[in-house]
Amino acid sequence: MRVVIIGCGRVGAQAAAELDGHGEHVTVIDTDPRAFNRLPAAFGGVTVRGSGTDEDVLRSAGAELADVLMALTQGDNRNALAAQLGKHSFGLPRVIAKINDPLRAEAYRSLGLETMCRTTILSRALVTAALEGAEATQGEVSPPTAEPLRGAPPPGSRAHDQAAASSTSSPASAAAEEERG
Repeated sequence: MRVVIIGCGRVGAQAAAELDGHGEHVTVIDTDPRAFNRLPAAFGGVTVRGSGTDEDVLRSAGAELADVLMALTQGDNRNALAAQLGKHSFGLPRVIAKINDPLRAEAYRSLGLETMCRTTILSRALVTAALEGAEATQGEVSPPTAEPLRGAPPPGSRAHDQAAASSTSSPASAAAEEERG
C-alpha cells in the first residue's frame, strides 16, 4: 500500500514509522526539514520538503499513485484543504484528515472527508477509564481485564483498594477479628 502523510509532527512521524514498519510504502511531506528528525533512523520511506496543500508538491510526492493520504498537520483547515486536494484533485480512494476541533468534524464529513478527532478519541477513552475502571498505563488507556461487579467500586479507587485490603487479610487477623466480634 502506498501512503502519503502530510505533516511530520508527533502524530505524523509515529504513523509514518508504524506504517513503514509494516512494510508499506510511505512518503512524508512537511514544510520544515527539521521535522523529519522525528522519524526513526531505520525509516525506509521518502521525505519531501514542501506544503501538502500545494498540488505540485503532492505530485512530486507521488500522491496520484497513493492508496491513502493522511493529512496530519497541526492545523485543521490545512488538513481539510490537503484532504480535499487528495480526494478531488487526485481522486484518491481513501483520505483521512486529523482534526483537533470536534465542532468541525461534521462540516468536514459533509465535504466527503474521513476525519479523526483526537480530542474526541481521547475524551472517550478517559471517560471509559473513569466509568468502567479501565487502567491508564504509559499514556494508553486499556480496557479492564475483568468485568467489574455491579455496584463494586472501580479499580484504582480508594473504596476498591480498601475493599481489596480487607478481603486479603491473613487468617490470623481474621481469627483475631472474629474473637473481638
